[in-house]
Amino acid sequence: MRIRNILAVVVAMSMTCFAAAQSPSPAPSLVPEPPTDLIVADTPDDAGNSVEVHWNLSESDVFNTLLSDTQEVNPQQIVATYTVERKVTDGNGNEVSDEDASWRKVSEIGAGESQWTDRSVNLGWSYDYRVCAVDNQGDKSTWCNASGSVTPVMQMFNMSKAWLAIWMLLFGAFIAYFINCARSGKKLWVRKIAGLEAIDEAVGRATEMGRPILFVAGIQDINEIQTLAGLTVLSRVAKTAAEYGAQIEVPTCRSLVMAAARETVEAAYLAAGAPDSYQPDRIHYLTDEQFAFVAGVTGYMVREEPAACIYMGGFYAESLILAETGNHIGAIQVAGTAMPSQLPFFVASCDYTLIGEEFFAASAYLSGDPLQIGSLKGQDYGKFLSVLVLIIGIFFATTISMTESDESDGFGAGALNYIQNNILGNEGFGSFGGGDTDIEGDDS
Repeated sequence: MRIRNILAVVVAMSMTCFAAAQSPSPAPSLVPEPPTDLIVADTPDDAGNSVEVHWNLSESDVFNTLLSDTQEVNPQQIVATYTVERKVTDGNGNEVSDEDASWRKVSEIGAGESQWTDRSVNLGWSYDYRVCAVDNQGDKSTWCNASGSVTPVMQMFNMSKAWLAIWMLLFGAFIAYFINCARSGKKLWVRKIAGLEAIDEAVGRATEMGRPILFVAGIQDINEIQTLAGLTVLSRVAKTAAEYGAQIEVPTCRSLVMAAARETVEAAYLAAGAPDSYQPDRIHYLTDEQFAFVAGVTGYMVREEPAACIYMGGFYAESLILAETGNHIGAIQVAGTAMPSQLPFFVASCDYTLIGEEFFAASAYLSGDPLQIGSLKGQDYGKFLSVLVLIIGIFFATTISMTESDESDGFGAGALNYIQNNILGNEGFGSFGGGDTDIEGDDS
């Protein structure tokens, strides 16, 4: 009996081993290859509120440029996303919650992406990061951990804007120097502006013909710089008209502009010694509606036929209507605006046109104020320096393009890269020939 039981046990075990040998073993789980070389660093030139996270793409990522054309990735291992997790290792004296102190998902990045900026960090806290690759089935690779913690720190200066600060200081130095020269009595040369020189001729012609002068300060409100520049020119026109005994008509499109224009003209008549000739009713408000205002002005032009029409300010589609009407009645027309789309109409229809910066320089040209003249000269010298840097860059770019060598080394290529990336770009002082600021904040 005992021998029979032993034989039965032996037979059962043999059959079990045979069945196990015949059954297929479970297939190994296919997971994507993990990303490598995870690097985390404080974002340079910021207020300590972000961290840069970089890694090398997984070998299962079809966007990995290191994969050769012959290397095929198993479709079940192709990376779909990268999962980034983070935990707090030091709260900088603050209490850290259990959730923050343990690994938790903070972002999911698409395939082919190898960097991410964490903008949800706290200044002075220390963080650990890890990243893994996830395929379309949701299977995750092993985790790739950063070599150490990172602590966001606030930088006192944004060194990527270093050259911008240098340009601002140079511009300010030029302006301060020329203002000081102008105040000390030194005569600063300013190129004559033909349109402003023609104002005396236009006012004189209106006086001889016994017809009024029309001045339009644009259709913008008093808070626009072009309107203020136009009122500066109005002061000169009104003063000349007061000296010659001519009448000036100033229709306005804004009530505040009317009030400012009245004060400007009154002060000009007072300065000319003819306060009794000032007529406030001739500086009047029409309407805020654009084309209703134009209709009122052109109606006045056709009825009264002013001898001179002066347009100084911001204009839109009404510019051609005004200029063509003035041209039709045979008036001398002087225009000035900083609206690029309206300049062609004024140039085609008016006798003289102040283009762009000439219009803004008119206030300095007419007033002779040392502060304005010095500012104008300082800005011109600053622009000259900027153009000089551009010319140097164009010279190096042209020289490199004309050489047959494809090498990117050498003084010319280094100078061109430095001008493009550092002086005109946002890479700060950097290093000559490249100046690329790496993620750790140095410029090596």
